[in-house]
Amino acid sequence: MNRIGSKGVSVLLVSILVGGLLSGCTDSSGNGNSGEAADGSYKLKILHNWNGSGGSDNGITPVEEVIKEKTGVTLDWEYTKGSETEKVNQIFATQDLPDIYTGPAWGGELDGIIKAAKEGQLVDISDKLGDYPNLAKSIAEENVPPALYEKAINAYDGKKYLLLQNQPAQNEDGMDWLYGFYVRKDIADKVGIDPQSVVTKEEFYNFLKAIKDANLQENGQPVFPLGGFSNGWSVGIGNTMFNSGGSYVDKGDGTVEHNFFTKGYEEYTLFYRKLVEEGLMDPEAFTQTDPIAKEKINQGRIAILAAHYPAILDASKEYVTSHPGSDYIPIGPLERADVDPNRPVDLGIQGNNVTAITKNCKGACVDAALKFLDYMASDEGFMLARYGVQGVHWDMKEGKPVANPEWFDKFTADQSGKVRKNEGISIGLESITGPDRINSVAGGDIWADQKRLDAMEKARKILRPNGIHVITAYNPGDVITKAPEWEMLKPSMDRMSDAWKEAIFAKSDEAAMGIINELREQLRKTGYDQAMQFTNENLKGKDVVTVQMPN
Repeated sequence: MNRIGSKGVSVLLVSILVGGLLSGCTDSSGNGNSGEAADGSYKLKILHNWNGSGGSDNGITPVEEVIKEKTGVTLDWEYTKGSETEKVNQIFATQDLPDIYTGPAWGGELDGIIKAAKEGQLVDISDKLGDYPNLAKSIAEENVPPALYEKAINAYDGKKYLLLQNQPAQNEDGMDWLYGFYVRKDIADKVGIDPQSVVTKEEFYNFLKAIKDANLQENGQPVFPLGGFSNGWSVGIGNTMFNSGGSYVDKGDGTVEHNFFTKGYEEYTLFYRKLVEEGLMDPEAFTQTDPIAKEKINQGRIAILAAHYPAILDASKEYVTSHPGSDYIPIGPLERADVDPNRPVDLGIQGNNVTAITKNCKGACVDAALKFLDYMASDEGFMLARYGVQGVHWDMKEGKPVANPEWFDKFTADQSGKVRKNEGISIGLESITGPDRINSVAGGDIWADQKRLDAMEKARKILRPNGIHVITAYNPGDVITKAPEWEMLKPSMDRMSDAWKEAIFAKSDEAAMGIINELREQLRKTGYDQAMQFTNENLKGKDVVTVQMPN
């Protein structure tokens, strides 16, 4: 969620209709016809593959009117509701393709779009980049993390299919989303536990138990000690208490192994099974939609939330406004297993979206898509997507963008975020604006209210006492995908998350370990050992990611 940035981040949530109101010949499902619209503009279907993202309720927005004026393009949006990985696989399996795809730059979503590139499902833009300098700059080798460049950008014998979005242009543009566990201050006070005194996994468990034992209720319904957003985001971030946080761990002999095979993973699984068994965690955390998750937060039914802080501040704004003193505040910082507590927090701050033109787009469609994407990746497009229309929502004063007070007050007062979306801000355009230049070019977030900035800074001082370290090393997860066994191994690797969820809901520890061990055996049968040998051989002499915190 939303994780944008998150992977968050992920950032989350709903589909919406925009383009249908533009031309009368399309719909929000993405099944409408792209091409020349009745008003002479070129209509493009765009899939924003982020679960829970959404757009305007009022048709074309003022921001999109500017885009039409500048590029001749109108947009027919589709937003994902549910799993992003399933969505990317579904569109290529069914051939229900948008013209432009944009979605997460990691995990199964990235694997799905890379597979599509290799299968000829995307448009090769390598011979066109010379005419679109903003797009060329966004995927220049020096502007992309090395492992991601090798895996996704420069992996097709010189052809280029993918654009990387929101890679920090400068260090000052890197966003630390402050992932962690946050507890409602009034509940921490009620059970008499200082959130900063909670450091070890035993203390975290006791904190949850103290909340449950307090038998708290809101409107006759129980308060869950621990909860998250849609599909379990990001309840599992407690894994860093059991291992170093990286998907692959250092074996101490110069090689790495997937953490799924470690003792720490077993302890992590059984710890969460204990939380489920003892009613310390919302049992619907892994199946609920984001609107339902937010409804629980707004009902005051979640004591501790796991996610990044911006998402928690947004989701809890309404409840906190009506219940002063119920702000979510950081817990810990919690211990990191096998990691020096004085070490800066290791964050993989990098781009969060990849964008591609699919084979559904041909001829004039490709030209329109490239013109539109190149404009959005310009400084002008970047500021339009984030700040709105210059002269309406903001103005330049003494060389810096300044919010129009009227719109600042409207946006700040609107707890739903709909007012902003109806103007065309936060509708997905920010996912296709090239490198992140929010500070180095755009002068900072002009819509951030001071109370929010103060809360973020306060949390930062608590959770980052030793600062941060931005990861630039090679991720073994990118290298293993090049192993000859990968295609056979991948289905088993994709099962890890589901197996973990099944295990924590198992009837006993033995049954939970049976699920984990069964998949371990399946992994070995489908080529895990050989793929890891390939991975370790290709990582020799390179700096490798084995310590990482969520970002």
